[in-house]
Amino acid sequence: MKRFKVSIVIIEEKKRKERGETLFIVELLFVAIILFLIYSILPTLFIRLSSLRIVKKGVGEKKISLTFDDGPHPQYTKNLLDLLKRHNVKATFFIVGEHALKHPHLLRRMVIEGHEIGIHHYKHKSGWFLTPGKLKKELKMCQEAIEHITGRKVRYYRPPWGHFNICTLALAKTYQIIMWSVILQDWKIEKGESTLSKRLIEGLCDGHIYLLHDNGSTFGAEEQAPRIMIEQLSLFLDEMHKRNFTCVSLQDLIVGKKHYRIGH
Repeated sequence: MKRFKVSIVIIEEKKRKERGETLFIVELLFVAIILFLIYSILPTLFIRLSSLRIVKKGVGEKKISLTFDDGPHPQYTKNLLDLLKRHNVKATFFIVGEHALKHPHLLRRMVIEGHEIGIHHYKHKSGWFLTPGKLKKELKMCQEAIEHITGRKVRYYRPPWGHFNICTLALAKTYQIIMWSVILQDWKIEKGESTLSKRLIEGLCDGHIYLLHDNGSTFGAEEQAPRIMIEQLSLFLDEMHKRNFTCVSLQDLIVGKKHYRIGH
């Protein structure tokens, strides 16, 4: 009987210990979630809702800007540049530094043909999961890659997925942060094939900044999606010209905006 009681005591003690460990883990998870909200989610919501230090839209009657993220891609970016050249359209490319170093000729072509180039991190990593030190490194390495290849200073920055953290504005203070007026989920083939050209046309409005993608290899995207985007963009550009809209550079579209910066 005595041994039985001792066994019960041991079992109860073990259960209390396990409950204590479980509670500790739950508390740690709760603290981690709160810290993540404070560091990443809340700054993103605040900056994007308040438009603090960011540009979502430009100015100018019958003027828009096209911007492309995630490239350069050896085939899709080339095809896109061919299309833009045929239509005499200037655009802005927010490039991934490691891709740029693999295809430097495409960045040089962008510059020669009058396009602008901005930072989209050295690797396609969300600012939500970057420490201040790592975010600073992503910006610096991407900037250095662009400037080494093109010989041009970088003035624009767009964080991947539009994700900010509590340090982003301070670390990116030398750049003008560009967001968008029109986002079309062109990274999905189904969205592109079904209604992309129609939705591109519906987005025509003075000063709008379009966000599209010339690389489908990033997380959440589909590899062939840029091919569909380029096909649909061609239809859109024809209609855009018919409606007397003009695609201009970001510099031309946002000059005069309250948050516009000349660069550094």
